[in-house]
Amino acid sequence: MKVLVVGSGGREHALAWKLGQSPKVTQVFVAPGNAGTATEATNIEIDASDVPALVQFATKNQIDLTVVGPEAPLVLGIVDAFEEAGLRVFGPSRAAAELEGSKVFCKNLLHTADVPTADYRTFRGSDDASRYIKDKYPEPNEPVPVVIKADGLAAGKGVIVCETRREALEAIDRIAGQKEFGDAGNELIIEERLIGQEASVLAITDGETIISLPAAQDHKPAFDGDQGPNTGGMGAYCPTPIVDEAMFERIESDVLVPVVHAMKRARKPFKGVLYAGLMLTSAGPKVLEFNVRFGDPECQPLLMRLKSDLFEVLYAAAEGKLADIGSLEWDDRPSICVVMASEGYPGSYEKGLEITGLAEADEVDDVKVFHAGTTLQDGKVVNAGGRVLGVTAIGNSISTAKLNAYTAVRKIRWQGAWCRKDISDKAIHGG
Repeated sequence: MKVLVVGSGGREHALAWKLGQSPKVTQVFVAPGNAGTATEATNIEIDASDVPALVQFATKNQIDLTVVGPEAPLVLGIVDAFEEAGLRVFGPSRAAAELEGSKVFCKNLLHTADVPTADYRTFRGSDDASRYIKDKYPEPNEPVPVVIKADGLAAGKGVIVCETRREALEAIDRIAGQKEFGDAGNELIIEERLIGQEASVLAITDGETIISLPAAQDHKPAFDGDQGPNTGGMGAYCPTPIVDEAMFERIESDVLVPVVHAMKRARKPFKGVLYAGLMLTSAGPKVLEFNVRFGDPECQPLLMRLKSDLFEVLYAAAEGKLADIGSLEWDDRPSICVVMASEGYPGSYEKGLEITGLAEADEVDDVKVFHAGTTLQDGKVVNAGGRVLGVTAIGNSISTAKLNAYTAVRKIRWQGAWCRKDISDKAIHGG
């Protein structure tokens, strides 16, 4: 069987690596891929959003399964285009991808399905949104515990957590006034700020059967102690002890199952990865957002622990036969992914800087270095993005996995490279 993975990040490197381990897979292509995927798959110079070219390639090369990594091509309708061409593809349709493509759609669906989430209001412009904040919080110095979200895709950066009225008004202006995130800010959401710890629960579904994956915990803020601006994710670990068996069952019954049913009722049946971003509040789990693909960096530690044949699972889901797949087999040991980033991220950063020490890092026991923002330049690996590498490790305990990961991190160098130093500390120390 021949497989095509669409995308160029750490998630796609992890998918290509794991899919390539299947005895049923003879060849893995990645479009466009990165310097890491080039070492264990065949990179194809087609952009992830160039849907016609991808369909043409898959048809010509008789690809048996295409796995779409990033959200942008899913929202563009890549799955619809592949299915219309008679090609087998894993991922949600354009209509179903609206669950991530529009936060307004997502919040309204959650409300309709009676799925617990934060109270919210939606706005189509900065004037009405600003007026709402000024009316609700008339005192300039009073706390304003809200989160402002751009409606559309913003590479994980269109969510701004606010503490004061000034911060809220600035966030509204950035999103809906200055259009910092482009058309993603045509609508925006103002919602109450939830208090608790975040967790991610991903599930694979064919629209009927749901197979939930172990809970993970992402680290969105840029700096240690969850300080600084939101990013696409600075690291993750799996499983997270804050989601025990009872909580996991509650998330399945109160969140995942109702959403799959609600999407079916809305005539937007969901097939693919359903990713619930959750806040575990004192009142129970509440949904922060839904994504419609494997999370990056959650995908890396998840696949590090997966023992089952990923190809068999995704192929069955694409065929609508997920019920034929039994329980997945997992390594009992926990895993952790530490993201190494370019200096300046999540703002502007310099590209083309040579990365050294990758081979030495890969030699550390129980470590796999997944490439994200890298490319090959004159035979050398250089940085080509903000989040550059996902150094992923497994160990007999979270502490051991962390030690393995950071041992490998210390062997990797490029000018300005940095990472958070506290990935997984919440699991080790609690809170």
